[in-house]
Amino acid sequence: MGEPGTKELLSLEELNAAVGLRTGRKHVLSILVENRPGVLTRIAGLFARRGFNIETLTVGPTQDAQVARITLTVDGALHPIDQVTKQLHKLINVLKIRDLEPNGTVSRELAMFKIAAEGPARSELLEFCEIFRGRVVDATRRSVVIEITGEEEKINAFEEVARPYGLIEIIRTGEIAMARGRSET
Repeated sequence: MGEPGTKELLSLEELNAAVGLRTGRKHVLSILVENRPGVLTRIAGLFARRGFNIETLTVGPTQDAQVARITLTVDGALHPIDQVTKQLHKLINVLKIRDLEPNGTVSRELAMFKIAAEGPARSELLEFCEIFRGRVVDATRRSVVIEITGEEEKINAFEEVARPYGLIEIIRTGEIAMARGRSET
């Protein structure tokens, strides 16, 4: 499995710490664009060409059917974010860009967990679901699917709780974010 001489496999956290992948402030960019084919491809390509790894990416309509909102998160310490935002402004279909400040932002993520749940472990798991204000969206004799909505830390904490029960599958939407107050982006 590993290379000869490898004693044990590294966890993802150990690997990230060793390589230094996460290095700085997470930037949450809210980008208003014309709702047209190909816009997302051009934006993602711009980040790829500049060596950015997009950590999360969500796209959806706004109150105006002609406009879509792209919310993406990137680690901004590896490369300066200013250069990319200036180049984003030059794209024809980009209407407005905002680098959301963590303190002035409301952000949420949605995750669904399929967890093995039989016998007494099932009731324990359902208690944890209530504590995290989750919702059971599907249940069979051998498993449950729980929906959790909240900040990244809450989703990660529920994942830690769920793993010992037998985490079968997990799916996450990625972060969506909105500035507090009356300003729009």
